[in-house]
Amino acid sequence: MKILLTGANGYIGTRLLPRLANDGHEVYALVRSRFRIEIPEKFQSQLHVIEADLLDPSSLLKIPNDIDAAYYLVHSMSYSEKFSELEALSAKNFADRLEGTQAKQIIYLSGLSNEAHLSPHLTSRKRVGEILQKGKVPVTILMAGIIIGSGSASFEIIRDLVEKLPIMIAPKWLKQLTQPIAISDVLAYLTLVLGNATCFNQSFEIGGPDIMSYKDLLLNFAKMRGLKRKIFTIPVLTPKLSSYWLYFVTSTNFSLARFLVESLMNNAVCKENRIQTLFPRKLLSYEEALQLAFTRIEEDWVPSSWKDTLSGSSLHPDLSIYVHVPQFGILSDKRTVSFSCSIEQVQKRIWSLGGKNGWLVMDWAWKLRGFLDKLVGGIGLRRGRTHPTRLKTGDALDFWRVLLADEKNRRLLLYAEMKLPGEAWLEFEIIPHETGGTLKQTASFRPNGVWGRFYWYSLYPFHVFIFSQLARNLAKE
Repeated sequence: MKILLTGANGYIGTRLLPRLANDGHEVYALVRSRFRIEIPEKFQSQLHVIEADLLDPSSLLKIPNDIDAAYYLVHSMSYSEKFSELEALSAKNFADRLEGTQAKQIIYLSGLSNEAHLSPHLTSRKRVGEILQKGKVPVTILMAGIIIGSGSASFEIIRDLVEKLPIMIAPKWLKQLTQPIAISDVLAYLTLVLGNATCFNQSFEIGGPDIMSYKDLLLNFAKMRGLKRKIFTIPVLTPKLSSYWLYFVTSTNFSLARFLVESLMNNAVCKENRIQTLFPRKLLSYEEALQLAFTRIEEDWVPSSWKDTLSGSSLHPDLSIYVHVPQFGILSDKRTVSFSCSIEQVQKRIWSLGGKNGWLVMDWAWKLRGFLDKLVGGIGLRRGRTHPTRLKTGDALDFWRVLLADEKNRRLLLYAEMKLPGEAWLEFEIIPHETGGTLKQTASFRPNGVWGRFYWYSLYPFHVFIFSQLARNLAKE
């Protein structure tokens, strides 16, 4: 089959893509920027990248007319005032375009929305499903609550809370019920319904075998990890205060924290189980899903992470526009260090910066900068990195975004996502020579007015020491 996959570089799409290819399908991955998607070598003949924007109907004309089915895995975790309108418009444009193709099915992954009063985000996702259903192409909707898997937002936030806080003063919504489902089971259902005529124009609620409160979700995680935790719920924590609580304790941004808090105020439990009649299968329990997630982490095999998405980021999805560092109006710190050790050794150190590995010099200062960034509404350092030694374009790296990770040409370019009165880049480049190589390290800053210049020069003494020592540590014998 010829399959159209939207959200192909998102958390779900990144994992679904190789599954579809392994099943022998020809996949057209629709992304806003081909700069942020990597096609595995073995699937080059099966996978095609379509660069298009669902908000731009003319760009959707790139979608082939002879596709057989399409996945709609797009939704926003931002909290702009217009997010609901934008999601509705995207769905309408998508449905309209598919009516001009041979597609026989649209598969949409939504949230559980069987409660009377829904959060704005769940309301929007329900509305997207309704818009898709108004089109002429049959729609299959899968509705899931909390998804547990390595790199999922739910898993990472639960881990942050449990592993960092021995005692939690939590909001009363922790008493609400949820039915978590493993990411492997979600992916299985997404592939099982594909091309199945019985599933056309049907909606299915999907959840794992366990129903528990959010409080039990945290306590069971602690038990599995051998940790003793106490949780006290109090009624005075409002949704806004609860959002700040998640924001400061976990690696989430405030937009996502607010989205999660508002969604968690509803029960997320399946009220029907028809999909098990169609596709009987043993689903992973909550503890089994957690164990599998940690196994993947220990094996350094995390195919995708919510931290690497651009949801809630102020960056344009086409990261290529940031790759060319401006030459004018720039303040910079340039360091050049020659070395005689192996180039591979230096490159490995560069590609391992950040996360739990740290920054090789004054790590406390980087943590302090991350803490201060959190205080002013930034992302801080908590999101770390998905893999300890590998980087690819688009990855999150502490409060940086990877713009370019060119291992062949030994160049790494980072762009600052922290709150700044300007724009900042950090670039590393290795130039080989007969007796070793030369490391060129450049920190560039484009100030925004007088305050931006004041910021740069006030920190200049720290930059001189930190950047010079960083370059020397990276190139040491």
